[in-house]
Amino acid sequence: MVMSENMAEICKDKDTFPCNSQNAIELVSLAICAGCLSLVMVFYLLIKLKQHERGNDLMNKICDQIKSGARSFLKTEYTWLSIFVAVVFVILLVVYTIDPPGKDRTDGIRYAGVFLAGAVLSASAGWLGMDVATDANVRTTQAADKEGLAVALRVAFTGGAVMGFTVVGLGLLGVSICFYLLTLGYGDDVTNSETLILAADSLAGFGFGASSIALFARVAGGIYTKAADVGADLVGKVEMDIPEDDPRNPAVIADNVGDNVGDVAGMGADLFESFAGSIIAAVTLAEGSAPHVALPFWIAGGGILLSMVGFFFVSAKDGANQKQLMMALHKGTVVSSVGVLGYGAVIVYYLFGNVAHGWMIYGCIAIGLVAGIMIGQVTEYFTAYEYWPTRSITEAGVTGPATVIIQGLGIGMISCVFPVIIIVVTILACNTLAEGYGIAMAAVGMLSTLGVTLATDAYGPIADNAGGIAEMAELPARVRETTDALDALGNTTAATGKGFAIGSAVLTALSLLTAFKQKSGVTGVDIDDPVVLSGMLLGAMLPFLFAALTMLSVQKAAGAIIVEVRRQFATIEGLREGTAEADSDTCVRISTQSSIEEMILPGLYAILSPITIGFLVGPRCLVGLLGGSIASGMMLAIMMANAGGAWDNAKKYIEIEGACGGKGTVTHKACIVGDTVGDPFKDTSGPALNILIKLMSIISLVIAPILKKSPGDWEVYYYGFIPMGIMLIGTALVWFFILSKEVDISQDFGTKDVENKGDEQPVDEAEKPVDEAK
Repeated sequence: MVMSENMAEICKDKDTFPCNSQNAIELVSLAICAGCLSLVMVFYLLIKLKQHERGNDLMNKICDQIKSGARSFLKTEYTWLSIFVAVVFVILLVVYTIDPPGKDRTDGIRYAGVFLAGAVLSASAGWLGMDVATDANVRTTQAADKEGLAVALRVAFTGGAVMGFTVVGLGLLGVSICFYLLTLGYGDDVTNSETLILAADSLAGFGFGASSIALFARVAGGIYTKAADVGADLVGKVEMDIPEDDPRNPAVIADNVGDNVGDVAGMGADLFESFAGSIIAAVTLAEGSAPHVALPFWIAGGGILLSMVGFFFVSAKDGANQKQLMMALHKGTVVSSVGVLGYGAVIVYYLFGNVAHGWMIYGCIAIGLVAGIMIGQVTEYFTAYEYWPTRSITEAGVTGPATVIIQGLGIGMISCVFPVIIIVVTILACNTLAEGYGIAMAAVGMLSTLGVTLATDAYGPIADNAGGIAEMAELPARVRETTDALDALGNTTAATGKGFAIGSAVLTALSLLTAFKQKSGVTGVDIDDPVVLSGMLLGAMLPFLFAALTMLSVQKAAGAIIVEVRRQFATIEGLREGTAEADSDTCVRISTQSSIEEMILPGLYAILSPITIGFLVGPRCLVGLLGGSIASGMMLAIMMANAGGAWDNAKKYIEIEGACGGKGTVTHKACIVGDTVGDPFKDTSGPALNILIKLMSIISLVIAPILKKSPGDWEVYYYGFIPMGIMLIGTALVWFFILSKEVDISQDFGTKDVENKGDEQPVDEAEKPVDEAK
């Protein structure tokens, strides 16, 4: 079917909204109202959260340290990102003023302006969500101590919901208002399809801004959190044999800070971009038809309202087990999803009438929504310790850490099968029903309940922090048992959220790829075309390069943390015995500096690779690049996220349920090693791949109008030399000033300290477990 012909036929015989509307504000009115109500919901949640107590002075001190460290990191990161945003703003302004996609030289202002709006709103969503999460953690600890499991769950979920509704509120408001302002610039006459087409083309800049912030926030936050986590675990739990989150460990505060900057701010920016990107893709593929332009805005707006309803269905009873806790969270998602199905049918009938084409699009929305739920369920099966895959990893620990790693990798690889089948069926079904626009609407449907879905994901870091505060504040053991139960649930919801994010990223990226083909003039792509095949090979390589760089960055940053933690245990008198206070600020500073430095190179490759290939080789090669990156990026992201989540919960299965002899056994230590390997898998490299494939797709869409004017595939277009030169120079500079600086983690501070002091204790006395001293 040809979408534009169907749109014309639908509007010809229909005199209701939006076919007879003259003003674009009618197309986005519901979305603007829903976005405003979402922010009202955020204020309501903040009031509810403030009603819960913060605990004693020591708990508040620890909480304030975590919040201060998180703010310090984001301030440093945003300072550097502001320079990047300013440079790109000027480039877009100049390029699209000199060589506008249309005939209007004010296009430069439009592209640059919406880019700036996307970047600012994405950064704001991450900051606000993180700031509330660092306040909700101590309130969750206090609730676990004084009021029990049910109230603690509610407090943590409320903190996560602030992140969820902030993201969807700012995202929908930003996209809707920017789209309306763009139509004003092009005439605001929605009966003229050219107005809507030009506005949709410019809206790609909003996605570019949001994707850029999301990439750096996810990469830097992921490196930060896992460097601190790995450093704290390897020295604390493995070398010193002290409990997790022990206040004597200098890296514990940095570890808790990392949970917020990586898993709250980073994930929020990631899904902000997915949410906005799915709407942008659908609007672009609507080809200027008012009903098709209005539909994604209205579905997203209704989804926000129904997510608010779903929030109030989340509750559990004291003494609930993991399965009951998971069902408590699922209730909110199920209620919201069922509501969207009913609401979507009403909206489709209102916009399109009782015609087959409209119901086909509704089918795509429903398929996307169901696909998201199914991917979440599959991810839960492979990562929750109630099921065989994760338990098999625990049992493999009986024979040592090597078999834990082998089993975890195998489980992660197998876990790719079912999500891929679900996505393939979704793509084929939606393509049959409504072609590229149907696939884009499937992504909108999948993300329509993001408000409550993201709340269940952001809940996890809050519960994790609550457990850390309970340990560092030396609260009764029952409090830590309660927070550990919430934390184990959080590991599963985080893994489920990552699966959901991967699925939505693939659908969004594929929709953006379709839009890029349209805007760049690529009419057909043959797999046996050497140009296309070369692009596919390069694209398939990029996720592996990206994952490798982020993994190596975690290893290097963790090495610096390890050296510092060892130094403090050796040089601060009384730290091992618990009579002196650790210098947590130094570890926070090391993690911040390392993560900011290490995010540069992956960011350069992600942003400049599609620009270089697009201009130097041509749009057909760039189509292959995007296709190859989507395919390999999805596989690698699923494998890394699920393997990491399963390793983490295999350890939790021992610690919470007492499996295989419980804590302190050889099996437990083997699973700790697996968890340490899985940390950068699930929280750094895997999640960042979602943004990689979306960012490259949205950048390609932004440059598509220029590529359409390029001389041809194999004729060098001079623009291409600029990004290629920046990549080469940037790589050389980063390598010389940052990557070439190796960290020596072999320093034995403990031995040197004992020898220098002339202590009569034997050297290995320093390596005794310190639980007795505590």
